[in-house]
Amino acid sequence: MAINLLPTIRRRYLFALAGILWTVAGGILCVRGIIWLGMLSTNTAIVVALVSVVGAGGGYVLGFSKIVVKNIDRINQMPERAHIFAFTAARGYLMIALMMTIGIALRNSSIPKYYLTIPYFAMGTILLIGSVRFYRQFIFSFLNDNR
Repeated sequence: MAINLLPTIRRRYLFALAGILWTVAGGILCVRGIIWLGMLSTNTAIVVALVSVVGAGGGYVLGFSKIVVKNIDRINQMPERAHIFAFTAARGYLMIALMMTIGIALRNSSIPKYYLTIPYFAMGTILLIGSVRFYRQFIFSFLNDNR
């Protein structure tokens, strides 16, 4: 008999954990982007913010929505109790590490910070949009239990 050292939780809470992770990461990126927007003139900042939001919408629809749906489907296929870290697949943890490494490298590079506003703000917005889908799934899991 194998001893499992990782705590387990009800599957529905994995949706909340994924949403929280995406919200925190997205919030951090958006805050950095907003701070760097302050380095720009008002008109330029408005244009950059609009470009970021439009880019985020496109990035979410073309790529990240598929990642969210894949994660939601994967979690829904799990047993009623699952490991607390199962809210993302092993490959997802590699993607998180890669994205954090790229973000840190960009932030510490000689690239002027205001040039990083669009990718940071767009990526942050993508993550915030995705987090809403995880929260919705979390809420639906409670509603489906009461039927």
